[in-house]
Amino acid sequence: MYRTHTCGELRLTEVGQSITLSGWVQRRRDFGGLSFIDLRDRYGITQLAFNEGVDADILSKARLINRESVIQAEGIVVEREKKNKGIETGEIEIRVTSIKTLSSAKTPPFTIEENTDGGDDLRMKYRYLDLRRKSVLEKLLLRNKISMLVRTYLNLNGFADIETPYLIKSTPEGARDFVVPSRVNRGQFYALPQSPQTFKQLLMIGGLDKYYQIVRCFRDEDLRADRQPEFTQIDCEMSFIKQDDILNVFEGLLKHVIKEVHSKEIGSIPKMTYATAIKKYGNDKPDIRFDMTFVELNELVKGSDFPVFNNAELIVGINVKGCADYSRKELDTLTSFVKRPQLGMSGLIWMKVDENGIPSSSVKKFFDQSELKKWMTEFDAEKGDLVLILAGEKTKTRKALSETRMHLAEKLGLRKPMEFAPLWVVDFPLLERDEDNNRWMAMHHPFTSPKPEDLKIIDSNPGAVRANAYDLVLNGNEIGGGSIRIHEKKLQSKMFDLLGFTESEANEQFGFLMNAFEYGAPPHGGIAFGFDRLVAIMGGDEVIRDYIAFPKNNSARDVMIEAPSQISDEQLEDLSISIKLKD
Repeated sequence: MYRTHTCGELRLTEVGQSITLSGWVQRRRDFGGLSFIDLRDRYGITQLAFNEGVDADILSKARLINRESVIQAEGIVVEREKKNKGIETGEIEIRVTSIKTLSSAKTPPFTIEENTDGGDDLRMKYRYLDLRRKSVLEKLLLRNKISMLVRTYLNLNGFADIETPYLIKSTPEGARDFVVPSRVNRGQFYALPQSPQTFKQLLMIGGLDKYYQIVRCFRDEDLRADRQPEFTQIDCEMSFIKQDDILNVFEGLLKHVIKEVHSKEIGSIPKMTYATAIKKYGNDKPDIRFDMTFVELNELVKGSDFPVFNNAELIVGINVKGCADYSRKELDTLTSFVKRPQLGMSGLIWMKVDENGIPSSSVKKFFDQSELKKWMTEFDAEKGDLVLILAGEKTKTRKALSETRMHLAEKLGLRKPMEFAPLWVVDFPLLERDEDNNRWMAMHHPFTSPKPEDLKIIDSNPGAVRANAYDLVLNGNEIGGGSIRIHEKKLQSKMFDLLGFTESEANEQFGFLMNAFEYGAPPHGGIAFGFDRLVAIMGGDEVIRDYIAFPKNNSARDVMIEAPSQISDEQLEDLSISIKLKD
């Protein structure tokens, strides 16, 4: 037997027992005739003690063992003289009577400790070593816990876990596909699924009225902190339901996860329309843990002597409570923030309210005290508040103010990681205009149903049609999105027509689904959660990489196994592929 106990479970109640432990050497400390080894496994750390006066041979063996070697130690549990309150096993140690090296280790390229000296690239290259660090290990164990919670909740609610194919047909809609060449069908390619969307709809047509799958998906797109080329979804679909049925079930799922992970009760999740989210927060995934909602000033300030306002499509601002003490340098820094090329604003206008309730502004030569006090009323500004205003083209100005709001919230400590504020965003536009190609694009996907009450304007004013769609937002992050699907062939054909598909193109790409609709399709809808993102937020983070066992870097590479890589000419020939690289 390699071990009788783990390195995290022994306590004073086991004093006097003979035990066997196995694990990795975290560190060794030598003091004259004494040595100590901290032995680590996934469960914790236990101190091993070696005394020259008790057994000099064992002490000599211990002093030959390198850090991160795997060892087995037998001994007696004793009470420590100097207790360590920083670890759960800190009241005991093991007086070692036998020690054996199971696997010796080279000196690792970085320290396997919380405050490691390894940079991101180095730790990615040696990911199997990084996994030994407690913080990384705990993130993967949190992922496992949430996976089990999700499965338990869905199984108890009658969902069936059904697998769908990984080798599917490529379609031009959405992000780029990863493609897989077929050896048997020469010159033809599979695609890896961006989502099991059409398959879960076919499962509904097949009579499986509650489906789920924690499934791997693939998108060949540029990476960000919350995005990987392969990622995991909690993919779900239900039949004979309406939007509120979906919202109720998956609101319950999120509440269940938060309660079991953090022992926190979440009340009823509020709903907000897409139009309201854009108007009040400048984006469709608002963080509602703090205020600073947008206030529009067009009606109040248009027609003044200030040309910036008169020439702007939108004048909008936020009240930053208690920040009237911002210095000129801090305001200049904020101005530089909004003038960055990514935001492209020409400047920032501010108003402060001093301790006597008197407003002052960067544009006070254009607006007198009576006008500034009207601003105070609009912003509900009080003593000590700072108002920030942007003006310009509508979409760009809202985006810039939204980013400024989030930037300030981060700086002011308003985005508390362990405070959870979910929100349903509903009534998205069904379509968005691709001006470059002069065509409509589906805002969600081509299978999303219009709101029934908007069907009457789908021909005359398609841009005004709302989708029967919904997103679940948590702390400023979209963690889930879905819709009620189209389940009638006629309406699906109309949708393909709006998106610019010819009849032959629609039939070539989605003929299997259209044919299935002719055999009785139930009303159905569903949702997909970004599992990696959900787990990261539950861990108090927004970067998903450390919650994935073996992630890719920002260049979509696995630097540990050196993938992607070239393949041999023989393999290429077998697949009927010829590659000509540009110089």
